[in-house]
Amino acid sequence: RSALALAARISGEAGAVPPHLNLGGGFGIPYFAADSALDEKRVGAALADAIAGLPADLAEAEFTIELGRWLVGEAGVYLTRIVDRKTSHGETYLVVDGGLHHQLAASGNFGTVVRRNYPISLTESGNSDSLEEVSVVGCLCTPIDRLGDHVGLPAAAVGDVVVLYLAGAYGASASPQAFLGHPRPGELTIDGTGIL
Repeated sequence: RSALALAARISGEAGAVPPHLNLGGGFGIPYFAADSALDEKRVGAALADAIAGLPADLAEAEFTIELGRWLVGEAGVYLTRIVDRKTSHGETYLVVDGGLHHQLAASGNFGTVVRRNYPISLTESGNSDSLEEVSVVGCLCTPIDRLGDHVGLPAAAVGDVVVLYLAGAYGASASPQAFLGHPRPGELTIDGTGIL
């Protein structure tokens, strides 16, 4: 509503009607257990009401909303292989061949104040009734290269593959891929019949 009100005010003061109005984005997905899914009907109704209340000339503008994360966030997974398993001061670490340089969002975006774990598992779940607490860390030489902090996973070994879910948005395209000269991740697009 505030973006539409601002556009109406600027349009009126400038005496010009913009042909296009980008209302931005920010529609999220439920990454964590306490998150709720977006109520599209409620958002649509609020937008329709706000647009209906605009000056007639501004209502002729084409409106755009950026839906990237909302459209593709749940469609992607990030796979990374365990290259080492370490125990230090009583804590078990699974070191993987990827990390924040491939999946910055899952690492906590360079020091998020409240770091939360994306949904995480192993490709081979083994005995899922017997979980161990581990931290999944990347291969970079920085303590913020963490993909999972104190997560419960089945016993894992070198060579096993870790899966981070909800990785379809802001993965490789928003990560510092060339960090310290490490290789870029591969990206595959898959539909119901195979790799595209």
